Amino acid sequence: MSKYVVRCGLNRTLYAMNARSEHRRGDVVIARTNRGFERGEVLSEVSEPVSANVADLPGGSIQRLASEEDLRELNRLASMSDKDFEDCSAMIAQSGLPMRLIDVERVLGGEILTLYYTSEDRVDFRELVKALAGKYHTRIEMRQVGSRDEAKLLADYGDCGKPVCCNTHLSAMPPVTMRMAKLQKATLDPNKISGRCGRLKCCLRYENDHYEELAAKMPNAGSDIVTREGRAKVLNVELLAGQLLVATEDNRRILISADDVVTVLKRGVEH
Repeated sequence: MSKYVVRCGLNRTLYAMNARSEHRRGDVVIARTNRGFERGEVLSEVSEPVSANVADLPGGSIQRLASEEDLRELNRLASMSDKDFEDCSAMIAQSGLPMRLIDVERVLGGEILTLYYTSEDRVDFRELVKALAGKYHTRIEMRQVGSRDEAKLLADYGDCGKPVCCNTHLSAMPPVTMRMAKLQKATLDPNKISGRCGRLKCCLRYENDHYEELAAKMPNAGSDIVTREGRAKVLNVELLAGQLLVATEDNRRILISADDVVTVLKRGVEH
């Protein structure tokens, strides 16, 4: 039995799915997940090199290639989303609950109606769920999301001009810190290093391991060093260029290669 990585749902969740037949990348399939039947997109086969990277993905099964009838039904459900959103928003407003609806999703077959919402407080939505279940006659799933997840659901393009990473290839969103921005000498203007979610851009993490590897091999600013020309103090570091701006004992400021450092007498304090 073959196995494939499949992306499903509005939240673009990745699954490692069994399949009785062969599939290719880009195939639109009907998949069985823990939520019921969903539209899925085949991303790759789970080959031996890939298997270790997908061991933690939830399971499921590919039922079949999506037929014309399946696609028509999926389009019908998608066309109902605006009305669903409007009706659910009105019911939330009537309930007076401190929550904001972000999106509404139906799965194929109508087994579940999922409401994605944000809230700064814990919400007791039991009565709301009863009212929604009475209206839609289906199982209601409430899913609270954060600002990054909201961007994943709604955002389109980033400052780079490309579709936002969280809505394309990212399956998880690891933490991003201001230290990463400082290490990469990115501007610290929050408006320029923040993504559509208002948080630090995920792409700051992409090259961070490489920057940390380079930083570990070079003395940081404030370090006292010995070069081939004598003692000096490191004023600034250009990691990618492999260069140091140093002040020599005779008060000259010169740019030297990191390879010219003979030894580090005292490392500077990192900020």
